[in-house]
Amino acid sequence: MPRTDTHQLLRRLPGVDHLMDKAHEDERFSAVPRQLIIRSIRTVLDHLRSRILDGQNPDFDDTTLLSEMARQCRQTLAPRLVPLINATGVVLHTNLGRSLLCEKALSNIQTIAGSYSNLELNLSTGKRGLRYSIVESLICELTGAQAAMAVNNNAGAVLLALNTLAQGTDVVVSRGELVEIGGSFRVPDVMTKSGCRLKEVGTTNRTHLKDYAGAITESTGMLLKVHASNYRIQGFTASVGLTDLVTLGGTHGIPVMEDLGSGTLVDFSAFGFPTEPPVSRSVAAGVDIVTFSGDKLLGGPQAGIIVGRKQAVDQIKANPLTRALRIDKLTLAALEATLQVYRDEATAIRDIPTLRMLTLTYEDTCQKADTLYKHVKKACGSGDVIECADMESRPGGGSFPDLKLPTRCVTLIPADMSVATLERRMRLSTPGVIARIENNRYIMDPRTIQPGQEPLISSTLETILKTS
Repeated sequence: MPRTDTHQLLRRLPGVDHLMDKAHEDERFSAVPRQLIIRSIRTVLDHLRSRILDGQNPDFDDTTLLSEMARQCRQTLAPRLVPLINATGVVLHTNLGRSLLCEKALSNIQTIAGSYSNLELNLSTGKRGLRYSIVESLICELTGAQAAMAVNNNAGAVLLALNTLAQGTDVVVSRGELVEIGGSFRVPDVMTKSGCRLKEVGTTNRTHLKDYAGAITESTGMLLKVHASNYRIQGFTASVGLTDLVTLGGTHGIPVMEDLGSGTLVDFSAFGFPTEPPVSRSVAAGVDIVTFSGDKLLGGPQAGIIVGRKQAVDQIKANPLTRALRIDKLTLAALEATLQVYRDEATAIRDIPTLRMLTLTYEDTCQKADTLYKHVKKACGSGDVIECADMESRPGGGSFPDLKLPTRCVTLIPADMSVATLERRMRLSTPGVIARIENNRYIMDPRTIQPGQEPLISSTLETILKTS
């Protein structure tokens, strides 16, 4: 484009005031803050200016510019954290926020969030109290521990416990338990940050009690056991039982700590699941400190729970780092309500979404698949291939790594678009539907689809397939 034409186009660009006046006449901007409208105007004009300087001749009539400004404002005002439909079959999907809270937890959050509370007020004495006391007695009741507290997550719980009880000393741990979990969180790194020294014993696949015993010196401050909740070593293996480790620690006057990772208050073996020791079993073994998550198998909010002997827990409470890792009032509200449900295990299985989804039988998923199939069938055209197929769900969240849950899925091969395109459009819809692709099929697993979401999936599918 000649230089004179470029200058002419640049001079024709409307001014900010002109577009602002036009926006005031447009209902699309009636609830948009003034500064956001101005920012959208400048963004649109900067983009047009760049295109003109690149030799293009863009359309910049008022109608076009106002539509682009409205789109920019909608995009800016839209929340970044949005609800999704989980059709992946992965119950504790880390990328999708892990556990869904039970109704009692949701209700308690709303109640506490909308009013003042006794977060750190002892109502009996009228003096300052400790927020840990909100859930401590309840956790102790459910686990058999002498004392308990909750912090912001399990990594924080591990860091805090190690820093309190073993700073400046050697912490003995089996090589086979130096795990890495999601987000590149590594146990050795947390140990280093806590101020203790890692002392590895045994081999990747075999560690014996004599390995721990041989590593104990005057510099040893703790024996640490990390539960392999997110992986399994199979074949020629050996590990030291918790009771033996506690006995060894007691002989030498050294505290023993176990990081359970997921942690559970329910014995899942009754449902045919692999052994996942409940927290109460570790406490009964005499471990000084046990740490576990609140938002994995517990089915509550993100939290790190610390239980154990009163003397050890009291030391941890007094650590200045506790304030940096403390739990907030909304998390406490959700955690307390979730723990209350656990007072009756049958009620917990029924009312806590994580437990309910994990324990769904194959027959349950077949019924849910039939319902989903009927809704999806209405949304599809004659060329779309819809079937039901037996597949497997996963617990997720680093829990039960070997467990495959039999499930019945609804599969779809669209006639007029690729499966990848369908997956992308479903993911970007409102609400977004997150499913998976296997063997060039769009797979929807009803295990993680919540009651009443089938019509939403159907209407979204219908819109996407009809506009392909």
